[in-house]
Amino acid sequence: MSDQQKELRGSPPNYEALRLMAAGTLGAALLGLSSLTFAGTVIFLILAAPFLVVFSPILVPAAMILILSTAGFLFSGGSGIGGLAAILWLYRKARGQLPYAADQLDFVRMKVASKAWDMKERAKEGGQFVQNKAQENTEA
Repeated sequence: MSDQQKELRGSPPNYEALRLMAAGTLGAALLGLSSLTFAGTVIFLILAAPFLVVFSPILVPAAMILILSTAGFLFSGGSGIGGLAAILWLYRKARGQLPYAADQLDFVRMKVASKAWDMKERAKEGGQFVQNKAQENTEA
């Protein structure tokens, strides 16, 4: 066995090269599928365009109804899930089973509230300062 073959057998595999080859192969395959999908979509659109023009007085209102109803269902579902999550959170808080990092959330909430109060006070002081300066300038 030659020295070069012994070195190849004894050295660890180069995982970076393997990752690069796998990523390149996967990327090329996905790019090929993407181009085929795009070509099929363009061909379908070319063939369907005359039908879309002829049936547009029917399809446009139907599409609008479909989009609005889908948006309504998604919004109502999301609101329902949000409501259930809020109720579950309140239930756990009432039972003493505080959610993960609830004490940290309370600390952050109090800190934000205190900073907001500080900024409100500073804005009042700044407004009074500007008002006093304006009065001094009008009197002088």
